[in-house]
This record gives sequence, structure tokens and C-alpha cells, in this order.
Amino acid sequence: MYLHRLACLFFIAAITAGLAWGHDDMPGKKIANAAAQSIEETPFGKSGDPKKATRTINISMSDRMRYTPDNVQVKAGDTVRLVVKNEGRIMHELVLGTAQDLKAHAEMMKQHPRMEHDEPYIAHVAPGKTETIVWHFTKPGEFQFGCLIPGHFEGGMIGKIAVK
Repeated sequence: MYLHRLACLFFIAAITAGLAWGHDDMPGKKIANAAAQSIEETPFGKSGDPKKATRTINISMSDRMRYTPDNVQVKAGDTVRLVVKNEGRIMHELVLGTAQDLKAHAEMMKQHPRMEHDEPYIAHVAPGKTETIVWHFTKPGEFQFGCLIPGHFEGGMIGKIAVK
């Protein structure tokens, strides 16, 4: 059910280009819309309130298709500020999700590489820039983050989040 709803949101975002931003069009500039502002619960948590962040985790991305660190541990219930820096010379992103969701989204991105996003669990970061995700990890579990730009995920640009 969640994957179906996620696919529908991506489809709607793709056909409403005026409400979202594209991979190549406006990096780092998200336009607010109803879908992005909702605080919908996902299997891996929900958008967090920046005022309630209890921890900041810095994650860098490189053109070697790697994250540093690529393995993160947080406590269930924590609101975490993920500060994502692109140290490379090409566009990268960090997308939070379950392993199944990220694989499905990566396949969708191969078919629609200019798909547009404006979700609170995605940081799309231009070279040399930094973006922030504030996420409330509501449930314990093993989750992932990955760069779903075609070829990056397949190249090993993936990390793990253990929520204890």
C-alpha cells in the first residue's frame, strides 16, 4: 500500500512540474506544496520539526559514489538533522527509505531520469552545496539511504540507518 501511494505521489509530482523542482533545473530550491508539507507517517518515520532535533549527523557524498559515513545509528523517537554535503562535481542526492522502496524508486528513476521530487525525506544536492533533512525516526528498524540518480545507486551509493 505504501509503495503504491509513493508511486502515485511521484507520478503526480512528475506531471505538475510547476509545483516541484527537477533534478537538473533548480537544485537546492524546493518549492512548498501540500504533499511536501504534510507530516505523513512512513515505515521509516516522518518529517521532523527542526526545533525538536536532538542530534545532527553530517553526511558527505562524493563522485566515487560513496557516502561518509555510510552507516548511522539513531534511537527510535529521535528527531535528527541530517546535513548532507555534496563534495563532488556532479549532482547527488540522499533519499531515505526502506530497502524495497529505494530499489523500486531507483528502477523508476531509470525510466524517468528527470522525475521531479519535493519530499521531506530527499536532499537533492548540487556540487559543492549542502542540504538538510530533519527526520523523526518513529520506529525501530533497519533502513537505508541512497542516491537514486540513474547509475549512482547501482554504483554502490547507498548507506544504512539502524534505528534502535
